[in-house]
Amino acid sequence: MVIKQIKQWFAARANAARWRPLSDWAAERGGQLRHARDGRGFVIDLPRTLPGLTRIEWGPSQRSYIEGFELRMRCELKINPDMQMMVIERKLMERLESNVFEAYTDTLRTRVDTDTPEEMRWLVMFPKQSQIESKLVRQRFGAVGINRELIMAWLDKELSERLAQATQDVLIEGRPFVLLSLRGNVYLRTAMAEPALAEVQALTQVLDAASSSAQAVHQRLGDGGPWPTTTSVAWHSRPAEGDYNAPA
Repeated sequence: MVIKQIKQWFAARANAARWRPLSDWAAERGGQLRHARDGRGFVIDLPRTLPGLTRIEWGPSQRSYIEGFELRMRCELKINPDMQMMVIERKLMERLESNVFEAYTDTLRTRVDTDTPEEMRWLVMFPKQSQIESKLVRQRFGAVGINRELIMAWLDKELSERLAQATQDVLIEGRPFVLLSLRGNVYLRTAMAEPALAEVQALTQVLDAASSSAQAVHQRLGDGGPWPTTTSVAWHSRPAEGDYNAPA
């Protein structure tokens, strides 16, 4: 027990120096970086920035399609939960499509497995948006959602520009990445072997643009907007994404 505590102390000291730039950046934005209990990640809460309360986490991947470590973000917006939309890196989309269609074309499986993450189920259940205005975004990402009109409205100029810019140095081709609007929030998830301040900042800008656009769409359509819910109502029972391990 004593040896374990000593190892944890040394790990905490090393991580404090390793993540100092991120800690300082969070503090400048009114937030705080906290270490995960096991020392293998961190949590940043940003209470006064972006369109809503934002949590940023880095740690071991919670998705089978991301190996090693990942960065995940959540911006709490309290928008209509039926605004279910996703932007996904194209190579990842193709890989997941292959996996999910192979699983669900089995005649013995007549319903969608609720343990399957939204980003996989949505590829089967929702229509794709192929008429993305930005050529670069269209080449590098796929987009699906509860209807095409919502996706087009969500992928406004600002969000498209942020995504296009991120492809130049952060969201390189083949790097797993998903951006989702569901349960009234916006989520971002991507592979990240080692947390880097520049990458976290760039991805926070993507999350900011996605959240602001989602809020604008929500305001235009109102809470009673015409979103079909026949395929999505049963999915609300799945534990909310972003309920990550509590920090130390």
